[in-house]
Amino acid sequence: MTVLVTGSAGHLGEAVMRYLRAAGRSSLGLDVKPSPFTDQVGSICDKRFVTRCIRSAQAVVHAATLHKPHVATHSWQDFIDANVTGTLVLLEAALDAGIDCFVYVSTTSTFGLTLTPVGSEPAAWITENLIPKPKNVYGVSKLMAESLCELVHKQRSLPVVVLRTSRFFPEADDNRTIREQYETPNAQANELLYRRVDIECEPLYAARGWKLFPQIDPGLRQ
Repeated sequence: MTVLVTGSAGHLGEAVMRYLRAAGRSSLGLDVKPSPFTDQVGSICDKRFVTRCIRSAQAVVHAATLHKPHVATHSWQDFIDANVTGTLVLLEAALDAGIDCFVYVSTTSTFGLTLTPVGSEPAAWITENLIPKPKNVYGVSKLMAESLCELVHKQRSLPVVVLRTSRFFPEADDNRTIREQYETPNAQANELLYRRVDIECEPLYAARGWKLFPQIDPGLRQ
């Protein structure tokens, strides 16, 4: 089985490609940027390009995206083009090619405002029943793409899995205040702390000279 991986020059896409190659699995990396893990360079919005690439695949891992740091550098239309239109092009091509499995990599940012604890609560507990409330175009575009995946699955029976991952990308935060106050590794570790790491990790922070986000604007912790 050949697995088509979009976003193969990105942090997650490269990791998937490394895993597939190490396991001896047939894979095809696709990205707008060349890289050691990109076999075909082109846009997922280009129907002809996607159709040509997907012909030899039986499964798709769709990791290509504009993500949260790009909010500071790209327009809303860029997000719609890359995250929504690109996903639709891939879904339609997958249907035509008879793809056996389509994995869409989404984000916990779709939850948006619901990630902020209510009142004096220490945390917001996230379950499948929580209604997403995106707070930026990134979250909105990923939620739109999720809806397309769900619709194609229900109406056209394409086997689709949607994964909402937490932050893992290496770029600096799009929030200027955070960029100015914290080193990038510190900011990223803080995000993991508030989303999924136990507070007992605090001694490690102190050992590295890192600081915890102060209890001020809850929006800084998203």
